[in-house]
Amino acid sequence: MIREALDGYERGRSGPGEPTFAQLLANTKHSAVHLELRDTYDPQDPEFLDWQAGGDGGVDDESWERWTGLIGSAVERGVRVRRARVVSEPLSDCARFLHSVTDKNIKAGEEVRWLPRRRAFDLFLPGADLWMFDQRLVRWNFNAGDGTDTDELEYTTDPRVVSQVVAAFELVWERATPHGEYRL
Repeated sequence: MIREALDGYERGRSGPGEPTFAQLLANTKHSAVHLELRDTYDPQDPEFLDWQAGGDGGVDDESWERWTGLIGSAVERGVRVRRARVVSEPLSDCARFLHSVTDKNIKAGEEVRWLPRRRAFDLFLPGADLWMFDQRLVRWNFNAGDGTDTDELEYTTDPRVVSQVVAAFELVWERATPHGEYRL
């Protein structure tokens, strides 16, 4: 895996800017992985607020349809999409919300696993959530302290960084519990 990441290095492909997530996923041939490391995301997210009020979190709304369409088309092309969540226990309200809507991710074709933070203490993990495409390009996304998305993105294809992300993700994945087996 590390050799594959090193072979795909594109000098000069580092720093802020586009492409969009949809473009990145459309160009992905083999794998897309998402590593989530926060316990709290946007506390004012309408889907989260709906869930807190006793709703279903908007799992049937238009944004979920777009998401499942993006993921579904990638999976149909043979792309393996994996999502790993490193979480504190007991779970935060936000993490419980994510757990409650994860079946939608799985229905779209994602594989999802959960790793309690206490089982990740000895892993060297990145400092921000990320998506990695074909073990060649990492897209970092940043959140404010309250979980609000800052809309700040950074990209890199530097093999020194990508190889570390490959190793970190695979260690998390190996230790994590598949969604269907993870108990709150």
